[in-house]
Amino acid sequence: MQKSTADSVAAMEVEATAAPPKQQPVLFAQKPNFRPLKAHEVSDGQIQFRKVPVPPHRYTPLKKTWLDIYTPIYEEMKIDIRMNLKARRVELKTRPDTPDVSNLQKCADFVHAFTLGFDVIDAVAMLRLDELYVESFEIKDVKTLRGEHLSRAIGRLSGKGGRTKFAIENSTRTRIVIADSKIHILGSFANIKVARDSLCSLIMGSPAAKVYSKLRSVTARLAERF
Repeated sequence: MQKSTADSVAAMEVEATAAPPKQQPVLFAQKPNFRPLKAHEVSDGQIQFRKVPVPPHRYTPLKKTWLDIYTPIYEEMKIDIRMNLKARRVELKTRPDTPDVSNLQKCADFVHAFTLGFDVIDAVAMLRLDELYVESFEIKDVKTLRGEHLSRAIGRLSGKGGRTKFAIENSTRTRIVIADSKIHILGSFANIKVARDSLCSLIMGSPAAKVYSKLRSVTARLAERF
């Protein structure tokens, strides 16, 4: 009887030693929840400015469409805007209630796109979409042309009644401004690349029909990708 009780006590001791110790649950600190900084708090309370010069040929269109430019910038983006008549430039600055500091640069890009020649309806998309850019280049960057050769290249880019330019814009979802020998393209990064390649082919002397066929195949691939 004593032997059996001793055996049971020894078995209980073995089980007690074999049982792993209970681990204490690890308590993690809660994730901090910081409120987003206001625009005036990012720069230690200093007001940030942007100044966009207006070229002479865009001064009259700016006067006519001033309300269309002023309204989205002041009411939606919460950025102060004014026209400096003496210096002929548009001045922008942040306000205490500006929700995001990047709004100032977006508004500056919007006004700059308008001064390059884009319509307000097209340029205002830069305020609402993050992936829109403006790329500019000159015809001489692609090929050195002078005199009538330069005039013919500009004519090839536009086409009869602007048909070629509109075809490239519609197929690549971009907007193109041809200002003498300078070319400005507004759109996303991938679409700008397709439009720029088509324009460069026209500058180099490719016929419009060949550019159209290549454009169709490239835009079809882009549509499949997205």
